Amino acid sequence: MKRTIMKALLAGLFGMLAACAIITVNVYFPEKAVKEAYKSLDEMLLKPGEEKPAPDGQKPAEEKPAPAPGPQSKLLKGFSSFALVGEAFAADNYADQLAIEISGMPEVLKAYDEMKARLPQLDLLRDQGVVGETNQGLVTIRDKGKATPQDEALVKAEVANRKTVITAMARAILKLNKQPESKAAIGQVLPKAAATYADAKREAAKPGWWTQLANGRWVQK
Repeated sequence: MKRTIMKALLAGLFGMLAACAIITVNVYFPEKAVKEAYKSLDEMLLKPGEEKPAPDGQKPAEEKPAPAPGPQSKLLKGFSSFALVGEAFAADNYADQLAIEISGMPEVLKAYDEMKARLPQLDLLRDQGVVGETNQGLVTIRDKGKATPQDEALVKAEVANRKTVITAMARAILKLNKQPESKAAIGQVLPKAAATYADAKREAAKPGWWTQLANGRWVQK
């Protein structure tokens, strides 16, 4: 009798373990929309604004520096066009929803501020072939013989900022999917978010820059 009960308990236990083992997290990953959201964020938060040329023979008037905008003012400025079309349009545009969700995160705005400040230096290193774009959406030193300690520190800081942006994208996708930010869900979405960020960076790369393909091979654009 005891053996029968024990066998039944063990069978039940193994059944529960097997059931737990096959549980998976299925999260919709809209790759095209994610890439477009990354591009929108780079366009509005990373690229420097164009300066208006002064009239011929005149020097541009000196303007007093405006106070630094906070996260909310940047969000409203960057996405003012979305406000004009209303919430109905945003509901139909997944890329816009993702971009708006991410740009509302203070840590992301801080990351973009820091990336924008170092962009001229990073571009110079990419022009020289010292730094390349990895297939995980990060940057790495490719020519250590030409890299200085300052260059390595710059790359380390850039990597930290990009990880913040990629993680924010994973969180935003889960939120729009109405999925909890569980370890399993983040683990499923994060690699895809990183690979898609890498795709966007490869497409935006200038001629001569080194980029890493999905298969790990390095190519010069």
